[in-house]
Amino acid sequence: MSFSRFLRSLSAVVLAVSLAACQTAGAPSQSGASSGQAAAVQTASLPVVSYAPATAQERGFSALVLNAATGQELYAVNADAPRFPASLTKMMTLYMLFESVSSGENRLSSPLNISANAASQPPAKIGLKAGSTISVEQAARALAVKSANDVGVAVAENLAGSEAAFAREMTQKARALGLSRTRFVNATGLPDPAQVTTARDMAKLGLALKRRFPQYASYYRAKSFTYNGRTFRATNNLLGKVQGVDGLKTGYVRMSGYNLVATARRGGKQLIVVVIGGQSETARDAEVTRLIEAHFQAG
Repeated sequence: MSFSRFLRSLSAVVLAVSLAACQTAGAPSQSGASSGQAAAVQTASLPVVSYAPATAQERGFSALVLNAATGQELYAVNADAPRFPASLTKMMTLYMLFESVSSGENRLSSPLNISANAASQPPAKIGLKAGSTISVEQAARALAVKSANDVGVAVAENLAGSEAAFAREMTQKARALGLSRTRFVNATGLPDPAQVTTARDMAKLGLALKRRFPQYASYYRAKSFTYNGRTFRATNNLLGKVQGVDGLKTGYVRMSGYNLVATARRGGKQLIVVVIGGQSETARDAEVTRLIEAHFQAG
């Protein structure tokens, strides 16, 4: 069996299991907040979303540059090809968290309970302890700066009762935002062949995040985050190094390669640049920098 055929088969199996889990996920984790319990019950009644078949290519390369003010496409390479988002996923986790504050479900000071499941997630993480809490604001900063997986799962469990239920809500929100080729099955971007997106969808998500919630723009610009006495450096290497860069999100798993959604502003011009499938962190950063410089110089 060819690798691509194997991956298609594996994707179908994982998607079926994930959708089944989403349909049955109604009970919140023991550490979930009461608001999360209510959200889980509501989530159980959501319809199953149907998708056109899409198999992402391992380390497939995509790039896209948009005028961030108008949405005009300035440059594209495989912008609509299916790709693995890795931690670009956390842009949607942040969107859902900020939306819970906007709706009044949470405040920035609201505590999120940490389950053993959340605490056990693999790096990147900030070392949350089971039975402890983290505020919504601290969680948002940890996601934006450190891309913490333990925080991502904690957000999912508190907002929807379980990560599977939250992933269904993420995908429903993706459809509402016009992300037609994106499917989420977890809140972190940890490896799963059923978690698929495109460079164009990630650009749309980045723009939606910054336009809907401009009050949190400083979170994406921050070069570090301090929690429980430890300081974590931002994963976005272009902050402070490339003129005008003011966010947004990095990502990496072996299947995806090195990903980056970057926003930049110079004078009156704004860009959003997406690179997915970089061969290394250095190569990804160099390509994003090249695209930023080229399109600012183009006027």
